[in-house]
This record gives sequence, C-alpha cells and structure tokens, in this order.
Amino acid sequence: MSTRIVYMGTPEFAVAPLRSLIAGGYHIAGVVCQPDRPKGRHMKRDPVPVKQLANQQGIDVIQPEKIKDPAFHAQLLSWKPDLIVTAAYGRILPPAVLAIPKRGCLNVHASLLPAYRGAAPIQWSLIRGEKTTGITIMLMDEGMDTGPILAQETLAVPPDMDAGQLSQTLSELGAGLLPAVVDAWLAGTLEPRAQDEDKAFSVPPLTRDMGEIDWSRTDEQIHNQIRGLYPWPGTYTWCSEKRLKIHRARVCRDKEIRDLAEGQEPGTICLCSREAMSVVCGSGVVDLLEIQSESGKRLHCRDCAHNYRMGQKMGGQES
Repeated sequence: MSTRIVYMGTPEFAVAPLRSLIAGGYHIAGVVCQPDRPKGRHMKRDPVPVKQLANQQGIDVIQPEKIKDPAFHAQLLSWKPDLIVTAAYGRILPPAVLAIPKRGCLNVHASLLPAYRGAAPIQWSLIRGEKTTGITIMLMDEGMDTGPILAQETLAVPPDMDAGQLSQTLSELGAGLLPAVVDAWLAGTLEPRAQDEDKAFSVPPLTRDMGEIDWSRTDEQIHNQIRGLYPWPGTYTWCSEKRLKIHRARVCRDKEIRDLAEGQEPGTICLCSREAMSVVCGSGVVDLLEIQSESGKRLHCRDCAHNYRMGQKMGGQES
C-alpha cells in the first residue's frame, strides 16, 4: 500500500497491532520506541519488544530519549508519514508531532474510553473489579486519551484473569480491529465521535508501593489487587517478618472453609492444603495458589504448605 505509516509503541502490548499492519501490507516507514532500559539482576539492556519485531522485519527504528528532541523531529519528518499509529508508546505526543502526518495520529487504547484514561487502564480495570473492558481506537489530540473515538470493541473479563493475560488478550483484540479501522479512516468512511466528558475519568500510573496486601479488605478487593498488579509491580504480604510474594490467588468459594474462617482475625491462615493456603480477609477468604519467599523460587502452595501452619498470621508478626 502507498500510505506511509509510522508506528510508535514500546512494550509487548504494542507488538500484535504492529504485526497486524505488517501482515495487512501497509508500508511501515519507521518505528519509534522508548529507549532500551537496563533490567534484571545483571542490568542487561535487551531490545524492547516492538523494536525486536521491527528489527526482524528490517524496519528502521529510532528511540529518542526526549520526544521534543529536534533530531527526533527531523527524523520523523524524513519518513514523510501520512499516518502515525501508536499503541502503548508511553509518552504524550506534543503538538509538533501530532501535526506531521496528513491523516493524523491514531491510538490503540486498552479501555472503553472515556473510562480509564491514562497509562495503566488494564491494571486499574482489574483492581476495580470491572466485569467488562475493551479496546478503543481513537484520533489523537493534545490531551491524555481525550481524542474522538473511531471504533471500540468490548471484552468480558474472566474472574481470575490477571493483568498480564488481559494485556495480551486486549493486544490481540486491538490488532484484529486495527487494519479495518485504518482502511476506513483512510477511505474517509469513519466519522470520529467525541468522548462523553461526563463519563470520563483518568487513572494514575502504577507504583511499587501499591503491592502490599491489607488483609482487612474484602476477599474480592484483595483478589482484584493481586491479579491487577501481576506481573508488575506484584503483590506481597509479610509472614514471620519475611516478605512473601503472591503470584496467583482466587476467592475461596468453599463454604466449609469460609465457615472455618468465621471469627478469626484478618490475615490468619485458616487452612493449609494441597489445593491452596486459605487466608482470612476482612470479609471472606482468599486462597493463595502460588507464592514466593524472599530467598526462594515461585512455588505452588501444595509444594510449600508444610512451611506454614493454621493460625499463623500474615501481614505482620506471628500471633
């Protein structure tokens, strides 16, 4: 296709939409990603996921430290884009960038706008226990996810799906929707629809200090926190003055176990079994399924339940 597209995206979420454009035969004039960051114990700089795909396809990649850098602006102009498509790029595009492509800038956003504007819509939708979410493809303006909507697709959220799984599912959903939206937009058959500001709200970025479990909350709230913050920043509690990471959990539906928890303090282990480690909440019970001690590896509770006992307290000192 003759239309020149510049794609801007960084993490795994942005890979499938780029792949769908490549598969659709669009001319990807260049790709823009955030810089590779050191990570892991050895602080190794691995290419970000979108860069890896672009490299495999022989597409030019630039990774500006600053979005307002004149050198970046010059490179973008040299690609002569007709359209810019973004997905989880991670930065707000300034007016000078938005003005470059003749057909504007489209964004693939992981929520049903105007709800969940901001950088972490997937995680916050789970933390808040949403039963439904989806993908929005919008025409970008100078605000944070405030531009008019071109298309949306809805997704029912399974009760135990975590943020990593939901991100991948929504990425594929957006990838499936994107080519048809681009075609219709370029053909002039899509009418942008303004967002309803009365229903709009934004969510803040995630921080590392969000992960500690408060066992006085309800089982649903704690479960949603665990799945919403997985894999990053992750959730944890304290047991015998040691930090315990929680990788996977569920709301306990077993009436016998819930009856057993009646009258016990929040944070108390009310049952250790091969199935799970059941912990009393302010209301209800959460079953911990996969955990990791400070010095250990990730384990299913059946493989480490012998290290804990009924009546042991989580969230602080042993009772």
